[in-house]
Amino acid sequence: MPLLSTQPDALANTYARALFELSLQQGGQDRVESIAGELEDVIELARVDARFNEFLASRVLGVKERDASLERIFAGRCSALVLNFLRLLNRKNRLSHLPPIAQAYDALMQEHFGRVEVDVYTPAPIDDAQLRSIRDRLAAAIGKEPIIHPYTDPGMIGGVKLRIGDQLIDASVSARLRQMRDRLGTSGGAIVRGRSADLLDDREG
Repeated sequence: MPLLSTQPDALANTYARALFELSLQQGGQDRVESIAGELEDVIELARVDARFNEFLASRVLGVKERDASLERIFAGRCSALVLNFLRLLNRKNRLSHLPPIAQAYDALMQEHFGRVEVDVYTPAPIDDAQLRSIRDRLAAAIGKEPIIHPYTDPGMIGGVKLRIGDQLIDASVSARLRQMRDRLGTSGGAIVRGRSADLLDDREG
């Protein structure tokens, strides 16, 4: 049974907020970011190790057996807060809900510290100077610190695409060509028909 990969729901938000507030009380921003990194490390381990993935998600193992295993695996390898949180999820049979909880935690962290995650897509890799330029323009436009994640999309002709949350801002050349084609298919078609009629009138004249 694979770990769930759904978007955060009410349950995930509840667990994430409790962990976030405790992290913030323990050590402020540094502590919050450290816990976020530890959660991601656990999830990444589940992604690359099928046996560990099954261990977290399986309903066959008993709570006590898995709790002892969590202690053996993570004691001394992660913070006591993260280990205790994993053990809590185990007792509640919510370990398979860890990915959406981590997503919700990350969203709370970004919002609290005035940051926003932005996926930037370009046809070819861009250098640090171009990334800084995009980051500065975004910061001025949205009033928050953008955390840039650059991606390469060879299918793009040129330009750039930005994804901020659920919003896609497509400033690529292919998008502009699609818009032009759409306009030609509506109002442009009427213009073409009108010009054809004018030409016919001229011939008849």
